[in-house]
Amino acid sequence: MKLSRDQIAERLVQAGYIADEELATAIAIMQLLKRPLLLEGEAGVGKTEVAKALASLYATKLIRLQCYEGLDQSAALYEWNYQRQLLAIQARQGKDVSDIEDRIFSEKYLLERPLLAAIRQKQPPVLLIDEIDRADEEFEAFLLELLSDFQVSIPELGTVAATSIPHVVLTSNGTRELSDALRRRCLYHYVDYPDVDRETRIILARIAGASTSLALQVARMVEKIRKEDLRKVPGVAETLDWAAALVGLEVTDLHERPDITFATLMCLLKTHEDKVRMTREVTDRLLGRVA
Repeated sequence: MKLSRDQIAERLVQAGYIADEELATAIAIMQLLKRPLLLEGEAGVGKTEVAKALASLYATKLIRLQCYEGLDQSAALYEWNYQRQLLAIQARQGKDVSDIEDRIFSEKYLLERPLLAAIRQKQPPVLLIDEIDRADEEFEAFLLELLSDFQVSIPELGTVAATSIPHVVLTSNGTRELSDALRRRCLYHYVDYPDVDRETRIILARIAGASTSLALQVARMVEKIRKEDLRKVPGVAETLDWAAALVGLEVTDLHERPDITFATLMCLLKTHEDKVRMTREVTDRLLGRVA
């Protein structure tokens, strides 16, 4: 299913993701060239949501591999169900050893992990390799081969080639520099914080009951707060939490209930230092600039 850039942007909106023109273009080229898409940006800007929206766009399964320090091939690719194998061996005591090996090293005892599961789907899934920068360089090197050939070797079974090529999305928060080899294999898009107009549309798309005027005020206020000297700048997820809290508390205008506006900033501020910095005086000053 080949979609134009405009169709992609429209379907992402239907899935609740408001994409800018550059991202819609990147997804269109990703679809055309069948290349992985590397999304880089600060935490909380909506990189993971792109993959979720793509799964909705293509009406397919989302398979997620969450990366972390120490992630190895067995956790990402496959493992053998050792407990079931042991039970099978015990049940067949006295049988020929080669017969036992043939039986226990079969797909019946194979546990698929995200990477293997992704290449064995009949319908191409969206494979999200989330926060690749948290994984070790050794795992990144292993990943290169899989992304190049979309096949994997299982010593006991042989080479397993992809049934279908998944739509691969990698995300990085930039905690370490990724290799040039990985970057060369991927299309690249930097996901920045949305501007006021796009964040307003995001709020309206995701928060039921939010009026256009309140959504615009929230987006403008968050933009001001992001320019303050904060340890943890609020992302889009925090914006949505704040908007949902305000709607739930029946706030229709930030200026009419400044006490509630100030009290609910806990949805945006996630460290003690930031809460101390964002005093009532600072909040009132920023609120004064929000129409």
